[in-house]
Amino acid sequence: MITTPEMSVVVPVKNEAENIQPLIEEICAALAGKISFEIVYVDDGSDDDTPQKLRDMQTKLDNLRVVTHRQSCGQSTAVRTGVKQAQGRVIATLDGDGQNDPADIPALYDELVKDDNQDFLLMAGWRAKRHDSAFKLWQSRNANKIRAGLLGDNTPDTGCGLKVFTREAFLDLPYFNHMHRFLPALMIRRGGRVQSVQVNHRARERGVSKYGMWNRLWVGIVDIMGVMWLQSRGKVPEIVPSKEDA
Repeated sequence: MITTPEMSVVVPVKNEAENIQPLIEEICAALAGKISFEIVYVDDGSDDDTPQKLRDMQTKLDNLRVVTHRQSCGQSTAVRTGVKQAQGRVIATLDGDGQNDPADIPALYDELVKDDNQDFLLMAGWRAKRHDSAFKLWQSRNANKIRAGLLGDNTPDTGCGLKVFTREAFLDLPYFNHMHRFLPALMIRRGGRVQSVQVNHRARERGVSKYGMWNRLWVGIVDIMGVMWLQSRGKVPEIVPSKEDA
């Protein structure tokens, strides 16, 4: 009998062949016996051994699904593809580089389900103790200050790939390229709220980072302006209870 999982763990990857097996094994170890789950990998146009590594893991796991982009479309699009393909009511996202710790997922899930209004809550990982270079830490601190000041998203670390939310909530957010960096602001715009939880952060052990200062800076400025525009145009209607509900 096929049952629908409670959670779908969505992992976007591009050229992360060395990290595929270790991260999948960690996800399984973190969630087995705690939450019914599936793992949805989105291969965003990899040209290394990532596709083969994913096929190899699929022969070992019944709950691993793989979706492939013929050409690279970027992380936000890959995440959206994974969420649309997901079967779980709750979504957990992880970066595919192994720096997010899957062992943190159950704690974020537990906090989410405590709330009666789960479709309007985003659980955001907060890498309070990061294992990155001094330059990268400087970049992130300044970017977070600027973003928080302009968007008022009350989130210390929007760049953390570890987030937990409902599928319904995510698919109701406006979609645009790079939206994954602005999920807290978009959730608040929708009338929801964000709760940040400190999570473990690890140094990258395998593979090479795909991001640098210059491929984030200018698009980040444009994106912030776009999100500010969305905020200024957003309306959250207050529904008047009907007589039948009174």
